[in-house]
Amino acid sequence: MQKYLAKSNPEETIQEHTDNLLKNYQRLKKLYPAVEIDWYLLELVCLLHDLGKMNLLFQTKLGNASSKGKEIPHGYLSVAFVPDSKLEEMGYSEDEIKVVYQAIARHHERKYDFSDSEWKKEIIKLEEQWAGFTYSQLGENAEYSSEVEMLYFYPGSRIFEGNSAADAETFKKYVLLKGLLNRIDFAASGGIDVELENDFLMDSMEMQLGHFKAENPEADWNALQKYMMQHQNENIVVIAETGMGKTEAGLLWLGNNKGFFTLPLRAAINAIYGRITKNIVTTNQAERVGLLHSETYSQYLLHEGNAEMDIDEYYTRTRQMSLPITICTLDQLFDFVFRYAGFEHKLATLSYSKVIIDEIQMYSSDLLAYLILGLSYIDKFGGKFCIMTATLPGIVTDLLLENGVGFVQPEEKFVSSRIRHSMEMVHTEIESEFIKPFFNNNRILVICNTISKAKKIYSELKEHFQGEEIHLIHSQFIKKDRSAKEKAILKDGQKDSTKKCIWVATQVVEASLDIDFDLLFTELSDVNGLFQRMGRCYRNRALDVDTNVYVFDGGAKVCSGVGIDNFIDKLIFENSKTILNEHAGVLTEEKKMELVEQVYSTEALSGSKFYNDLIDKLNYVKAFESYLMDKADVRRRFRNINSVSVIPEKVWQDNAEEINSYFATLRKTSKEISTKEKMIARTNLAEFMVSIPDYLYRKGEGVVHEINRYESVIKFKCDYSDEIGIFMR
Repeated sequence: MQKYLAKSNPEETIQEHTDNLLKNYQRLKKLYPAVEIDWYLLELVCLLHDLGKMNLLFQTKLGNASSKGKEIPHGYLSVAFVPDSKLEEMGYSEDEIKVVYQAIARHHERKYDFSDSEWKKEIIKLEEQWAGFTYSQLGENAEYSSEVEMLYFYPGSRIFEGNSAADAETFKKYVLLKGLLNRIDFAASGGIDVELENDFLMDSMEMQLGHFKAENPEADWNALQKYMMQHQNENIVVIAETGMGKTEAGLLWLGNNKGFFTLPLRAAINAIYGRITKNIVTTNQAERVGLLHSETYSQYLLHEGNAEMDIDEYYTRTRQMSLPITICTLDQLFDFVFRYAGFEHKLATLSYSKVIIDEIQMYSSDLLAYLILGLSYIDKFGGKFCIMTATLPGIVTDLLLENGVGFVQPEEKFVSSRIRHSMEMVHTEIESEFIKPFFNNNRILVICNTISKAKKIYSELKEHFQGEEIHLIHSQFIKKDRSAKEKAILKDGQKDSTKKCIWVATQVVEASLDIDFDLLFTELSDVNGLFQRMGRCYRNRALDVDTNVYVFDGGAKVCSGVGIDNFIDKLIFENSKTILNEHAGVLTEEKKMELVEQVYSTEALSGSKFYNDLIDKLNYVKAFESYLMDKADVRRRFRNINSVSVIPEKVWQDNAEEINSYFATLRKTSKEISTKEKMIARTNLAEFMVSIPDYLYRKGEGVVHEINRYESVIKFKCDYSDEIGIFMR
């Protein structure tokens, strides 16, 4: 045999595929020469990684040969060509040579389900294929051996992080070598560039400043934004109030570097993506700025009208992290902390990237633990991070320092002297009777901690104000209805809106919606959540009334959603209640920040469920042995998924024809229909779905409808209306 294939559709030889790797290797080296990698070893693993595909069993699978037996994953066979004697002569240590073997063997994470004798037998067989294989790029960099030196590699071996400094350094070299090989290999297979250059962002920011100056010749970057530019090469933690231009500040800190911008909620991410592509990076977005979360493709479909965009290529670049700027959720980036089989490409990429963490105060205890640990890895591997937040829980900086992470933090807080809120504490549970007298040609926002409480308040207000604009929004609406409600509340919530309305909501409006209501009535959750909620009232206005925020603290009781089995920690709730009652009345932005620091200091949190969960999760993941979990397990654990996506039975009945048409599309084979058509069908089907908590799912009955062997949809027996969402019969 003279032609050895790397893949069959489209047909590509091992040599052609490796040529593509080498082009991407050169591109990565040119764009990021300062990466802490041994560039010769990276080139070597690129050259050797697929030579094991010469084996006849692999070629038989591609229809290029005829042979029988048990196929060994090709990475384990490619190690037969590592030139260990040359590496020894060049002065590489035993550990460094082990790293080369491991990076090649495990560049695909395949199950080790073969015996050593089966492996050795297949390696011996490669000698015949090697005799007929020619590839000029190899030069003196391949050295076939029918017997792999067990000192350096055997199939069951792994490189672990270990406890010593030497082990940690070897692990770092392995992660970088294997991770960058993965990135280069993925790019070559996907027909894309491994990296696209950020040579535009600072010019784009200067153009943005030019637009500001056109409106006001005195315009300039503010103190926060100038501080970020001055500290571009450092880890930074900054506190700045909403409206201080944090997005621009983060981008100025990023500069012309590779970067990731993370936020807690998809809606907030979509909004930042829209803002950056509309106002800052206005050309060639598909090569510059990406959006990465669980609904990326459906969001890209909304932007498909852009003539320069090939949506499938854009999606591939985004998923492969090839774009200069990626705006994403935490789970898309920081799941590497579990060190699952195949995590290395993420951490290797972050080793030469800058990460912006926005609104850190919104993360739950488990996500905060993953974030702290992730930042410690990024710091150790050479990447940089910036935490920007309106309020900073004191425990965050304490835990960063405890985990050896250095950062700079300005002494000043970036706040204005503007006063936006005056708060009255109401010592009862939230009640509609209190709210009713305030509805008078104005726009009122009511926020409850739980959906059941929101439904109750909504029903009472709706019945009392018949014929008036009373609306409800929470998380248990199908996606189509939720989107419509978000658009409606955004419209009603513009500060210049003259519409008279009441919106009753849950915490879904806390951080993602740019709305500005006249009055806020809210249950107390904690100081953090409260100040987020306050941002939906007088968002960009100076206080011009006696009181615009009414906080119900439950009186002798606790508010809904508080307690052991709920999402609000009781100790944090009680501490928040005490401190807020001491500071009722006018609240400056600086005072809000101080109260959050007090309630969320390490000392104040000690003994709380939040604190115990945070420390337990941090220690658990630190102690977790690498490679034990697969990626699917990590995704479930990282997202803390305790919900089920369903289509309510009534929705299914009312839209049966449309839903069945999407089923028919998704059941077609790849020969019958394009990937894009399937993605569109999947996106449209998701419009009828809603995510419900496990406890609610267990109360009803779900019927599984299979689309194909990989996908299914659950029809959930419940009532549903676009007015109040799901309700049980």
